Amino acid sequence: MLRVPAIAQASSRPPCSRISARVPFHDRTVTVTHCGRISLGKRKINLSQVFAGQNVGIKEVSDRIWLVTFMQYDLGFFDHETCRLEPVNNPFESKVSTMYQV
Repeated sequence: MLRVPAIAQASSRPPCSRISARVPFHDRTVTVTHCGRISLGKRKINLSQVFAGQNVGIKEVSDRIWLVTFMQYDLGFFDHETCRLEPVNNPFESKVSTMYQV
């Protein structure tokens, strides 16, 4: 009799769903396409495939400059001219105090 390894058996957990239906405090909530883009009118902005199927918030912070946010993390800014996302500082990087010598 052929035994199936435990890691190959079906999981009893439900499949992952989108993290949030709406991103608060933003002008719009958009869903990232399977190829990793968001659309604003006829404009297509490349974000990342890692966000495929997830909702991100976009907010106009200046004239034709938009902030893109995932959950509580600001990812970057894009404008109508370039349609290119410019990242903000990494919110996940470790904060090391320069007061202590290593």
